[in-house]
Amino acid sequence: MSVFFAKRFLTLLATLVGASVVIFTVMEILPGDPALVILGVDASEDAIQALTKELGLDKSAVERYFGWIFGLLQGELGNSYAYKVPVWELVEGALKITVPLAIMSMILSVTLALVIGLYAAANHNKTSDITLMGFSQLGISVPNFWLAVLLIIFFAVNLRWLPPGGFPGWEAGFWACFKALLLPAIALATVQGAILARITRSSVLEVYREDYVRTARAKGLSRRATLWLHVLRNAMIPVLTVMGLQFANLLAGTVVIENVFHLPGLGSTVLKAINNRDTIVVENVVLMLAGMVVVTNFVVDLLYAVIDPRLKAHDL
Repeated sequence: MSVFFAKRFLTLLATLVGASVVIFTVMEILPGDPALVILGVDASEDAIQALTKELGLDKSAVERYFGWIFGLLQGELGNSYAYKVPVWELVEGALKITVPLAIMSMILSVTLALVIGLYAAANHNKTSDITLMGFSQLGISVPNFWLAVLLIIFFAVNLRWLPPGGFPGWEAGFWACFKALLLPAIALATVQGAILARITRSSVLEVYREDYVRTARAKGLSRRATLWLHVLRNAMIPVLTVMGLQFANLLAGTVVIENVFHLPGLGSTVLKAINNRDTIVVENVVLMLAGMVVVTNFVVDLLYAVIDPRLKAHDL
């Protein structure tokens, strides 16, 4: 197990290093001068050069890259060029919105997918199976931002059950914050849940055709007991793979959904930073999002070994 863990952990570190290089390089080649954006087009050349030096932008790209990485290793994210405050102050409040939103969306997506996928597989080729797969296909086809607008119109404007946008802050209480995040979470989870439901159904049906399942049924084990004791665990391997990828999609989807619902999360933060050419904020936020995705995939790899020990033995 230690060898398996070490290999996966080294892959995680290598991925993060590669992501940091790509992110820094992309921000370097983008046009625009942060000092000019901050001071405005009417600023004098001396003022621009002074601010460039103050921000450390006069150093070489290699020096700035390693300075950024060493700062990250020490827990220092640097200061925002536009707001003159530590980047962590901007990110901390945004994380308190984006992370709960992503978790809520993932819980809704997985719950929806497992219920629909297992029920459809258990009723293969029946009316309920065809109907559910039809609705799942519809869910895949609907863009989440368009669904978000429909949810706002129906639940916030017409029924007035939930707020149309904004975030009251966690000091307002759990229930108020839950209601503010519920519609965005549904908008994010619907598409991902529909995709995962179809994959769950296909995976369960594929395992159902295995010889050991037919043997279990021939010994008198009920269909339900066979599903829960023998089929589900083996069917979860491809489902876990998609779940890891979906978490990345959920994080990326927050950039759009947070702006639709006017939520001050990481998505809104990074868009404002891009508009302000606040490269240090963009670099840290994007690397943070990449880190969340990589860590999620790392956890999924470890779950593989728990579900199917053959994968662990193969790496040994």
